Amino acid sequence: MDTITIMLVDDHDVVRTGLRSYLETQPGMQVVAEARDGTDAIKLAGEIHPKIILMDITMPHMDGLEATRQLKALCPESLVLALTVHEDKQYFMEMLAAGASGYLTKQAAADELVAAIRAVATGNVYLQPALARWLLDDYQRLARQSGAFAHMPASKNGDVVGLDILSARERQVLESVGQGLNNDEIGRKLELSPKTIARHRERIMNKLNMHSRTELVKFAIRTGLINLE
Repeated sequence: MDTITIMLVDDHDVVRTGLRSYLETQPGMQVVAEARDGTDAIKLAGEIHPKIILMDITMPHMDGLEATRQLKALCPESLVLALTVHEDKQYFMEMLAAGASGYLTKQAAADELVAAIRAVATGNVYLQPALARWLLDDYQRLARQSGAFAHMPASKNGDVVGLDILSARERQVLESVGQGLNNDEIGRKLELSPKTIARHRERIMNKLNMHSRTELVKFAIRTGLINLE
């Protein structure tokens, strides 16, 4: 397993010290840099290219929003995970629009932070469940305006398909995909091999006529399989 290199961006020394001390006890994680504001973060990221950037939002000189925008242009391979005190819909939406791959508040449990880092590092998105409700609300509002069924997958005869087209095991796999788990993590959860999980995912996508994880997650939300409350 490759080491997940992490840069901490926060204007509070005590926060960075605490994060470094905790994260460096986690297997496969290494804190390689610290920055006190967005300006320092951009300079360091350009030199070090960390895998994960834990980004505070409210900082002097350059805040986390602007820093994230510039970092995604400068170092697209580095993935930004917002870690902030702000449990605020506007910040949440703006950080995602800026290019962040996840959003977590500092009130989250330590093990949730580790899970978020691992999820983002494997190419997934991690949104704190209590906050992800905002994304679902906006999606459902847009779906009502545009007609939700216009975007639902259809069977070969044109009928809109639902969860009943999937087996019980396939629903378990789909639910886990929607929770941001990768094949290895789903395999451990369901006590199956990663190869078996990959085959289940392939069958699910074939049945639903879908081609990406994003489509699967949206389908799971629309059908109520994933509960973000």
